[in-house]
Amino acid sequence: MYKILTLNNISVAGLERLPRDHYEVASEIGHPDAILLRSYKMHDMEIPPSLKAVGRAGAGVNNIPVEKLSALGIPVFNAPGANANAVKELVIAGMLLACRNVCQAWDFARNLEGADEEIGKQVETGKKNYGGFELPGRTLGVIGLGAIGVQVCNAALKLGMNVIGFDPQITVERAWQLSSEVQQATSVDDLLSKADFVSFHVPLIDATRNLINEDRLTIMKDNVVILNFARNGIVDDEAVCKAMDAGKVYSYVCDFPSNLLNAHSRVIALPHLGASTQEAEENCAIMVADQVRDYLDNGNVRNSVNFPELRMARNGDYRLCVVNANVPNMLGQISTELANAGLNIVDMLNKSRGDLAYTVVDVDKEIPDLAIASLNEIEGVLAVRSL
Repeated sequence: MYKILTLNNISVAGLERLPRDHYEVASEIGHPDAILLRSYKMHDMEIPPSLKAVGRAGAGVNNIPVEKLSALGIPVFNAPGANANAVKELVIAGMLLACRNVCQAWDFARNLEGADEEIGKQVETGKKNYGGFELPGRTLGVIGLGAIGVQVCNAALKLGMNVIGFDPQITVERAWQLSSEVQQATSVDDLLSKADFVSFHVPLIDATRNLINEDRLTIMKDNVVILNFARNGIVDDEAVCKAMDAGKVYSYVCDFPSNLLNAHSRVIALPHLGASTQEAEENCAIMVADQVRDYLDNGNVRNSVNFPELRMARNGDYRLCVVNANVPNMLGQISTELANAGLNIVDMLNKSRGDLAYTVVDVDKEIPDLAIASLNEIEGVLAVRSL
């Protein structure tokens, strides 16, 4: 029986993927084998010695101490693409809200006073202040061509927009999904110089912090609309507010309100709604629950942010999983210990990612506790599991 600790409310659709005859799931539970969470900040949390996996029902993992968990041999799973449609729809909505001045016009209309006839006169007088522009023929620049970025690009094309994309690390899978009509930018600056709208779909790391700053704003087109539904910190809010005051930036639409942004009339700041749909929450929960279950039951790794991708079909009833530092002769030492225990290797798969390596071995008979103990004593071994 595996114990699963939930640190946030996880969609029932996901929890139902963990059969109760094999999994105990609770928000308060001792000695958990796995943790499922959404936005809970784990950085100050004491990591239970029993922990074998962490799954985030979402894409970003800034709230999880990934390096600390990696050093303990614990994989961190996420759900890339599960909320892609929800975020895509909000980006499209954000462009429409910005270019048609919908929020400003609605605020004007809802504060009108007087008899209906008087309100009608005020509407006719005031509507000229909220004239906007249309999307067809405008150029959208998308930085980050993962699951969300690709969907944003393809949807914008269907609206008649020109689309430029930039992602030096785009995967083959995403490249196949991306429309051939999307133009390739040679750099961030190249994209920014050509776009009427810019949307970001990248994680917050050192390389993306303040990606839009005072210097980059000078090379952007006049009346550009900036959209950030990725992470707070990618855009320098103060610099963008100054650019809006100067008439350089037309509007800033984001998911991260603050006192500075809330006070600006050209900002549309939403309360972190990017993945806030029932469908997205269910998709994220299902994906991450399936991945954690497959790891606990079979040792397979799908969509981990710190472990290599590894899936191997079962060849027998006895499986060994070893997490270790990515250094020479680890496989040799593992094989030697198995041979010393009288175990014959039926199948083996080894993958590495950065400083970590992960090995799954199917053997012909039950793995004795003494062999597990010997493997744990090998220098560089971080975690050993017998399934």
